[in-house]
Amino acid sequence: MEKPVIGITLDHEDDQKYSLMPYYALRDNYITATEKYGGIPILLPYVNSEIDNYLQFIDGLIITGGNFDIAPNLYGDDKIHSKTSLKENRTSFEWNITKAAMRLNKPILGICGGMQLLNVIMGGDLIQHIADEIDDALEHEVKPHDQAAHNINIKENSLLFKLAEEKKIYGVNSSHHQAVKNIPDNMIASAISSDSVIEAIEHLNYKFMLGVQWHPEYLLTALDKNIFKEFINAAK
Repeated sequence: MEKPVIGITLDHEDDQKYSLMPYYALRDNYITATEKYGGIPILLPYVNSEIDNYLQFIDGLIITGGNFDIAPNLYGDDKIHSKTSLKENRTSFEWNITKAAMRLNKPILGICGGMQLLNVIMGGDLIQHIADEIDDALEHEVKPHDQAAHNINIKENSLLFKLAEEKKIYGVNSSHHQAVKNIPDNMIASAISSDSVIEAIEHLNYKFMLGVQWHPEYLLTALDKNIFKEFINAAK
């Protein structure tokens, strides 16, 4: 069987840290994790006019994380929190390619902000700043990113439960100040932290649509590895 081609979205910066001109950026562990479990990684610049062409040759889509937030107007909120930071060109591209991939039933893995985007696309909304809405919230913005921030509880009879292989409390390397709030009817919360923050969502009636709030591309646990294995197998 041929290896599946996995499209991976990019971040975009104009901070002049790498180049005086705007540039795309992506940590290489998204690429190495995809390659390790049998996928061919392809990086996707924000060319909306080429989305149909992209989807002709990719078999699965990873929506990556980044240091930015989803525009609140996309989920019906007319206020923007002082800590909310937007990258509207990125969100527009990721929104469009995700919707197009869904029409073709392509497997989709949303990581961190990618999970939040999936929830909004499906009709859910977000908490703009966790500390403002959840009393006694855990610290969800933990660095370095290769260390566990907090534990999650996994819902039985979910895809994530299958990938965890038993009902476990896993330590995850989470780093986010926003979170999924209300989930649409056709999705479930398959992992929740002890402060009630939703840490994973999945679609009930789709070939493979999983969103996780942490960063499994670091491959820190057996669960992280199984997420990539299952996603890439679904893309074959």
